[in-house]
Amino acid sequence: MKRLLEIARLDKKLVVGLMSGTSADGVDAALVEITGNYLDTRVKLIAFETVPYPVDIANAVRNLQNGRTRQVCEMNFRLGELFAEAALGVIRKADLSSADVHLIGSHGQTIFHLPEAMPPDRSTLQVAEPCVIAERTGVVTVADFRTRDVAAGGYGAPLIPYVDFLLFRDTERVRACQNIGGIANVTVVTPSLDGVFAFDTGPGNMLIDEFVRAMTRGEKQFDDGGTLARSGKVEEEILRNLLEHPYFALPPPKTTGRELFGAELVRTLLSATPPEHCADMLATVTGLTAHSIQMAYERFVFPKTRIDEIILSGGGCRNDYLIELIRALFAPIEVRTSDDYGIPADAKEAVGFAILANETISGNPSNIPTATGARRPVVLGKIVP
Repeated sequence: MKRLLEIARLDKKLVVGLMSGTSADGVDAALVEITGNYLDTRVKLIAFETVPYPVDIANAVRNLQNGRTRQVCEMNFRLGELFAEAALGVIRKADLSSADVHLIGSHGQTIFHLPEAMPPDRSTLQVAEPCVIAERTGVVTVADFRTRDVAAGGYGAPLIPYVDFLLFRDTERVRACQNIGGIANVTVVTPSLDGVFAFDTGPGNMLIDEFVRAMTRGEKQFDDGGTLARSGKVEEEILRNLLEHPYFALPPPKTTGRELFGAELVRTLLSATPPEHCADMLATVTGLTAHSIQMAYERFVFPKTRIDEIILSGGGCRNDYLIELIRALFAPIEVRTSDDYGIPADAKEAVGFAILANETISGNPSNIPTATGARRPVVLGKIVP
C-alpha cells in the first residue's frame, strides 16, 4: 500500500495500457506519460505496438463462448502471460525497464458479456489474470474495469467515453468520438461532462473479420484496406433487412457484442450466399457497419445535439472502403481520425486503459452513468500491487 500511495501522489506517471477487443486478434500495448488527473489530465504517447495472438490462442478465445470451465480457467492465466509479455515488449521498445513504469492498466479479453440480463444474472467476464501481469512485470496493475460498473447497475460498457471527454473536450465544439473496433461505439463529447453520452452503435470490424475468415477459409484474417469489399456490390435488399435488427432500434444506454454480431450471424449470411457472390455479401456487411453508425446518429444523437466534428478511432480506420462510406454518409460534417490529434487510431483504446488506470489509482470515478446506465459514478478496476 505504501507503494500505491507513492504512485498516487506522483503528478507525472509512465503508464502502460493494454487492450484486446472483441475481434480477439491480439494485444494492443501503449506506453504513455500521464500528467495530472481528471480535468487536468495530459497524455503523451511514448510507444505503441500490437502483439498478435498466436492462431491457436485466437481460435481458442473465439471458441470460449462455448467452452468448458477448465478452458476458461487455463486461458485466464495463458492470456495473463501474453498480456505481461506485451507490456514488457512495449517498455523495451521505449528503451526503458519495468522499474521505470508506475502502472499497467489492463482491460483483459472479454469472454462473455451479459449486460441485458436482470440482476443477479447481469454479468461480465474478462480474462488475462492481472496477478500474472503484476508478477511477471513487477509493476502495479489495474484491471477488470467493467465489473464495478455492472455491480453499480450499469452495462459495464462503454468505458472509453470518460477518456474521450478528457482527451477531446472543447469549450465550444461538440465532437462525436466514433470508435470502430470489433463493436462500434460513439461518445458525444460536450463541453461539460454532464452532457456527455455514449452507446454502442452496433457492429464494427467483428462481422467483417468473421466473414473474411469464413469466405477465405482462414487464409485471411481481415479485409486489408477494404479491397475485398470494394470488389463487390452492396446487396441493397439484404442491407435493409440487416438494418431492421432489433438492436438498432433500442434507445441508449445500450451495449452489444459477439452474441449478436458474431460468428452465428456470419454463418446465417454465408449459408445463403453462393461462392461467386461472397464479395458482394462482404460489401454488404461492410455497408452494415457504416449505415448502422449513421442510423444511430440520426435516431439518438442528432435529435439531442448538433455535431461539429466526428473523430474516428479503432482498427476500422485502416479499412479505406469503410471510411469512404462513412464520410459519404455524414457529409458535410467533417470526419477526421484520432491520428490528427496525436493519438494513432489503433492505439487509442490501449491509451484509454492507461488513463483509466491512472484515474483508479488517483481515486477518481471514471464511468459515465449516462453512457453505461449505472446508478452512480464509481471508481473502476481492481488494483494488484
